[in-house]
Amino acid sequence: MTIQGLGRLLKQHLIWFILFPCLAAGTVYYFMRTETKVYKTKATLYTGFTSGYSLRSAQEGFQTDYSAVSNAFDNILTTLSSNQTLYYVGVNLLSEHLQLTKPTVNQLSATSLQTLQKAIPASLWQSLLRPGDPAFTRIRIDSLAKSQTDNPIRKLLLGSDSYYSADHIGKKLKANRRNASDMLDLEYEADDPAIAQQTLNLAIIELNERYTSLKRGETNPVVKYYETKAKDAKRLLDNSESKLRAFNVQHNVLNFEDELKTRSATREALVAEYNEEVMRNQGAKAAMNALNQRMTQGGSLLKINTALTDKQAELTAAEAQLINARTNAQPQSVLDRYQAKINQASEELKQIAQNYFAADNSAESVPKQKLVNEWLGKVLEFEESGARMGVVKKRLDDYQAESTTFTPLESEQRQLTRDMGVAEKEYLSLVQSLNQATTHRQDIAIDGSVSVLDPPAFPLSAQAPKRWLFSAIAAGAGLVIALLLAAVRFWTDKRINSLEQAEQWIGSPVTAVFPVVKKFSANSRASRAAVSMFEQVGNAINIDIENRRLPAHPPLITLFSMRSKQGKSWFAHGLARMYAESGEQVAYFYPRLTDTDKKFEQDGIVFFPYELHPTFMNVREPDDLIPREDTLPMSTFNKIILELPALVGSPIPLHLINRSAVSLMVLTVHTIWGRRDKQLFELYTKAAKHPVLIALNKVAGEDKDAPTLGDIEQGMVRTKRYAEPNMVVPNTSPSEKVLDPQPK
Repeated sequence: MTIQGLGRLLKQHLIWFILFPCLAAGTVYYFMRTETKVYKTKATLYTGFTSGYSLRSAQEGFQTDYSAVSNAFDNILTTLSSNQTLYYVGVNLLSEHLQLTKPTVNQLSATSLQTLQKAIPASLWQSLLRPGDPAFTRIRIDSLAKSQTDNPIRKLLLGSDSYYSADHIGKKLKANRRNASDMLDLEYEADDPAIAQQTLNLAIIELNERYTSLKRGETNPVVKYYETKAKDAKRLLDNSESKLRAFNVQHNVLNFEDELKTRSATREALVAEYNEEVMRNQGAKAAMNALNQRMTQGGSLLKINTALTDKQAELTAAEAQLINARTNAQPQSVLDRYQAKINQASEELKQIAQNYFAADNSAESVPKQKLVNEWLGKVLEFEESGARMGVVKKRLDDYQAESTTFTPLESEQRQLTRDMGVAEKEYLSLVQSLNQATTHRQDIAIDGSVSVLDPPAFPLSAQAPKRWLFSAIAAGAGLVIALLLAAVRFWTDKRINSLEQAEQWIGSPVTAVFPVVKKFSANSRASRAAVSMFEQVGNAINIDIENRRLPAHPPLITLFSMRSKQGKSWFAHGLARMYAESGEQVAYFYPRLTDTDKKFEQDGIVFFPYELHPTFMNVREPDDLIPREDTLPMSTFNKIILELPALVGSPIPLHLINRSAVSLMVLTVHTIWGRRDKQLFELYTKAAKHPVLIALNKVAGEDKDAPTLGDIEQGMVRTKRYAEPNMVVPNTSPSEKVLDPQPK
């Protein structure tokens, strides 16, 4: 829809746009004539959710979680508007009012107190009071409200129109966050200023108590859970430490890794020492064997040699015992005993050696003294080396046996150490979680409640009356209803209301658009626009006549419409007058309106009324429409204008349409264009083998671009002639001379 179409629609339904808002506003204004005064009080609370400082704020890496802040505001608003919170606000408010004996400005007005006294009987009122014990009153009120039987307290707290009911408080109490700050704005309104202030005060107190209680109820189970888990983890850690300590004590090991390193170094030293002793022992043995071979050459020395060998073995055994005793850290007395035994064996061995020397140092064997001494030294060296080598070998075997048991012990110790590490990590993690939960609980304990920045003030003046506001809203609603009705009428309306709509629905362009002409006048823009349009239609008709491939003389111009009263006669008279003024003879055929209508001639125009016979659809020539006595040769005319009756109520004369040079459909705005009209137009265009022009009549606002007096200076005479009173008009019989230029 264009702006012009919207303007026409609004102008068409202007009475609706005035009537509906006025009725709605007047109705609301009438019913609100007894509007009561309303008092409003406000309060501002500081929550500290976003910028507040707490114990957790000092933690490293602490950042504000804005989604959690938004959730916290939602939680506190939900807590405030919960039915339980509002219920206890009503209970506390009623408990305070029951303590009153007379009305006061700052607590309860006289009217409100009288209303409360009417609602609660005096006996019940007195039973709810106990001197100096307001808590008793609250408990009694709560008990009566939750009772299954009806009572005045229950009606006051659970009703919908009482100052003390949760529903009433919830409707009057409003809360919202101030932009993105930590502030929470609260407001409450009532017809009693004292009740407004008290209710908002009690709502803030109840909100603090319930919200803090909820937050503590959240943290206490968490703290208890982590405390229990931390105790269990500590017990497991202690058990792991005890097992590891017992294992180390049992095996006399502090650290297997260090112990293995020490043992490895000791074993390498023992192996090196053992190898050195083996080499010494082998060297001493080889030397001793060589000396023995030389010493066995003397037979007399055999016995002495045997004794010497036995004593040598005894000395070796004694030295081995002494070395073992020293290695095993035997007492000094034992070492002295073994040392004495060695000394005795050494002395005896020396004596035997001297005997051997004496026996061998005969006159023939004196050179053997040196040989015996060397042999004795090698024997001693061999025996000492063998004893040391045995001790070292024994120590090596002991180390090897101990090292075999170290591998499973090391694995067991690692497992015990790992179990203790896991238990320690779990315990430390639980301790950290416990500290966080405890810190959060401490935050709530320190600053869990919201702070009152602006307490509720006593409202001294009532709010501005809302009667005018609601009246304006009602007027707006009435306007919306009018717009909706206009829109519904527009979408359901099958009438053509504009040029654009006509072209869209018909599917063909409109040749001429005629404005509303109330009276022809040279000074009227509508008259000048209509005359200009007649000229445009005449030009279009003449062009189509000249472009016809099979011209017929005289050319027949057919005017038709789907429905009656579309202005065909008005168009026909205008065209006939235009052609007649140009010096042409025009014949105008139109349906007979009354029996008195006869053929007549006026200003070069011959008017032929014809009757609609049953054979109308078979008429081939215009001559066939007039009686035989009125026969007039058609060849004497330059133009023939034929006006057809409305097609919705008459047949289509197919032969006359084919005979026509051009057809002109006349359509007036606000005319219904339905399915039948569309089908008739399609049938007519199928029957017509020539151009079909469309003229839209009575279009509002189409005189805006009317030519000026200077533009139509040449056509001023014609405009004045259209305004002459002797003009024949279409809405009456053409024989009547009445001034009415455009049908209504």
